[in-house]
Amino acid sequence: MKVQITSRKFRAKESLKDFIKEEVSRLTKFYDDILEAKVILSFMHSTESIKTAEIILSVPGSVLNVSEESEDFNKSVSLAISKLEKQLKKLKSKKISKER
Repeated sequence: MKVQITSRKFRAKESLKDFIKEEVSRLTKFYDDILEAKVILSFMHSTESIKTAEIILSVPGSVLNVSEESEDFNKSVSLAISKLEKQLKKLKSKKISKER
């Protein structure tokens, strides 16, 4: 799976990039056919205390998009990953039920 990290108007630290790659790689437990993950990190327009993480996940046949906000990038990414886990479980169960 290819992971692309974009940080808008700031430079992300290597520790944050490593954390993101580790969290995104966990998603392969829930769905094997993930093609690509794009992670976009940014600040809210009005204030820099709220940090946003948007994850766009490409799987065959669909694209999953999740956005989360919090005070910390690590927390935002973790919340977005947990939402994606739920979506991937649902997508996989639909795929299995169609095959039967």
